[in-house]
Amino acid sequence: MFISTAWAQGAGGGGGGGLLEAMIPLVLIFAVFYFLLIRPQQKKMKAHRQMLTEVRRGDKIITGGGIYGTVTKVVNENELAVQIADGVRIRVSRGTISEVLSKTEPVQAEKKEKSEKTAGDAKAG
Repeated sequence: MFISTAWAQGAGGGGGGGLLEAMIPLVLIFAVFYFLLIRPQQKKMKAHRQMLTEVRRGDKIITGGGIYGTVTKVVNENELAVQIADGVRIRVSRGTISEVLSKTEPVQAEKKEKSEKTAGDAKAG
């Protein structure tokens, strides 16, 4: 009497696109993560690997533990002999190098420059 009868309303347009509409935001989020996080990290790792492969005798380095030293010998592809003080040499894994402070020129380039210089001096004199 005081309460009127309630009628159920018809359902709305119910998600017609479904899967495609749900996937678009996920794809966009993944694209943002890729370009802002994943890709720069991969570039940084590639540059670090390249730096490690180019380490040679005479380079000044810092290890991951914070030890400063100079590479005295490349023992093999995974190991280096590093001088950290006068007469104090340690062997470190190549992977523990965090930074190369100063690079030395390749030995072959130095020999070539010296031979060109002596040849130039001979022509001048």
